[in-house]
Amino acid sequence: MRDIDIRKILLDLITEDCDKPSQSLIVEELGLCQGDARIDVAVINSYLHGYEIKSARDTLGRLSSQIESYNKIFDHVTLVVSTSHLEKSLKQIPDWWGVCEAKRVEGGIQLNDIRPCGKNTDIDPLAVAQLLWRDEALETLEEYDFDKGFRSKPRSILWERLSTKLTLKDLQTTVRDKLKARDNWRSASTQMQCDG
Repeated sequence: MRDIDIRKILLDLITEDCDKPSQSLIVEELGLCQGDARIDVAVINSYLHGYEIKSARDTLGRLSSQIESYNKIFDHVTLVVSTSHLEKSLKQIPDWWGVCEAKRVEGGIQLNDIRPCGKNTDIDPLAVAQLLWRDEALETLEEYDFDKGFRSKPRSILWERLSTKLTLKDLQTTVRDKLKARDNWRSASTQMQCDG
């Protein structure tokens, strides 16, 4: 059982489950924390929901560092894990993470919910701000009237200012809106509207 086999089924299920298709975006391989991590699938709508796949061919060697990165950004995280990694991964992930077992059945792969995901209560505003490109960060500062003296600053300074000046709720809303509004930032195969 490979990542690509699980991913196809997962993407189909996510697309079917989107509650507001025209307002949702599904992005594969979303880079996080300035390239320190990459989540397999991210759903962007009124929340950020990350899905990490661990197939039978994967190891859990990077899971601890992935947990640290994902916990900084996502409202919800679901681990989609093969049966062979299920027990060990349950001991590593936070209690609020959802778990879905990828199980080989006759005719293919079946995804079974093991545990629903809860809500992350420990999001890092700076890590969320770092999802923005420099021009998006500056535009946001302008929208909130926090840009004076910061227009020529590097993106790291803009991110820091956003993370300290905006409420977490406002920052998350802005970041989600900016990600959904981007044109041509991902190839068509890695970005799709939820309604296909």
